[in-house]
Amino acid sequence: MPPIHSFTQTRRNLPHWQSPGSTYFLTWRVIGGRFLHPDDRTIALDAIRHWDGLRWHVYVAVVMPDHAHALVRPLPTDPIRLTQGPTHELGELIGSTKKFSARRINARQNRAGTLWQDERYDRIMRDDREFDEAWAYIRNNPVTAELVPTPEDYPWLYQGKTAD
Repeated sequence: MPPIHSFTQTRRNLPHWQSPGSTYFLTWRVIGGRFLHPDDRTIALDAIRHWDGLRWHVYVAVVMPDHAHALVRPLPTDPIRLTQGPTHELGELIGSTKKFSARRINARQNRAGTLWQDERYDRIMRDDREFDEAWAYIRNNPVTAELVPTPEDYPWLYQGKTAD
């Protein structure tokens, strides 16, 4: 996919809006009947972090047993012009993350086939309040799911820098 120069709108089952400079709350799920074991969650989190600072800025991300959340902002394609110009395409970034992690997880599990659902949920963060709510939701997801008593106890939570 080409870089995003201006607001774009696409649709599969869900609508997907992209606008250069926007921050997104993302969710993608594993297919029914599959779960991510601890080693799989490490692979998936490493895949999310792979492009951090290069193609997208990851504010916070978490990999749960059956889904992942991330709060990200795609970065400009020109590393010299960090605050303007066309940005990396969000679908391509998520696709790369899902494809890489699925191959590694399937190899580790000695399996083949689809791991992640094809569709994703994405929402443009419209203001600081939405950003803060998404940050807290992602950070507290393992606590809400009763997997750990505090977010810091969950090994598959990544908190990047808030300022960029």
